[in-house]
Amino acid sequence: MPKNTPYILFLTFVLLVTVSFFFLIKDFLLACFWAIILAVVFYPVYQRVRQYFENSEKLSLFLTMLMIILVFVIPIFTLTLMITEESTVYYQKIESGKINPQIYFQDTIALLLPKFNKLLHIQAISVEQISASAGNAFTQAVKYIAQQLPALTQNLLNLIVQFALTFYLLFFLLRDGQQLIRKLISLIPIGDRIEIELFERFTSVARATVKGGLIIAVIQGSIGGVLFWSVGIPAAFLWGMLMTVLSLLPIGSTLIWAPAAVILFLQGQTLKAVILLTVGILVIGMIDNFLRPRLIGKDIRMSDYLVLISTLGGLTWFSLTGFVLGPIIAALFITCWDILGKYNQGK
Repeated sequence: MPKNTPYILFLTFVLLVTVSFFFLIKDFLLACFWAIILAVVFYPVYQRVRQYFENSEKLSLFLTMLMIILVFVIPIFTLTLMITEESTVYYQKIESGKINPQIYFQDTIALLLPKFNKLLHIQAISVEQISASAGNAFTQAVKYIAQQLPALTQNLLNLIVQFALTFYLLFFLLRDGQQLIRKLISLIPIGDRIEIELFERFTSVARATVKGGLIIAVIQGSIGGVLFWSVGIPAAFLWGMLMTVLSLLPIGSTLIWAPAAVILFLQGQTLKAVILLTVGILVIGMIDNFLRPRLIGKDIRMSDYLVLISTLGGLTWFSLTGFVLGPIIAALFITCWDILGKYNQGK
């Protein structure tokens, strides 16, 4: 028997046990992931609190976790309930006939369609057909969001378990995180220098994405929603929430307010269009240009197009969690290839 056979068998056994363990906890991986992300983002906060309460580690942990709940959990939970409640109200009005989405789209399409047909020299398309399709798409979107509240209620026990597990793990990650990282570095047989670089990359991207991305998204979405409401655009709150989500991407909320300004201009509402464009460019746009470099800085060290692709891919694969996980995977991908390039050059 070759000398390395026992070692290979042992590695195979370790791999099988590791895979089995991940299958064992697969239903709770989301809670583990967010516990790690929250620990990474708020660990500097915990260190600062420890400076004021050096003799009470538990008090420092309690205050840090309370801060996380107040700053991170409660606002997201409240916004989720507000979105679903607002969507439910709109969907009930659509079902009762008080609101007809087709009418909102019909006037705009009637203005744009003749120019579109003339420009492309194609056979005229029915305004009623397109407006009906657009109205139906809007109705289905609102219906989908409205149905999430009952789904959340039905899965309330699972949400409570995931939430409790996240904060249970977060307690230990904040307290013992540094020791765990050192333990992992000593156990993983890649090389301490490479492992440290990968951990630092993971930390910087996670912290930058959550801290900078969420703050900018909430500010832009809030301003956009108030702006839409002030110029009389229907469902302003829902549009504001959509701008919040899109602000997590490099393209940003421009995809919402810019077309809205064009539509208002074509409808003859020039003043409202000018207001929308002015606030969009000078306020919403400048917030992104001013805050993003300061909140995120160069920590993420990725091109905008790569951030966009990885975020979209993350959202597709992992739902809302993907806006953090996507850029992290992309950053680790780049880091691994950079390390490989340095290794080959050093040969």
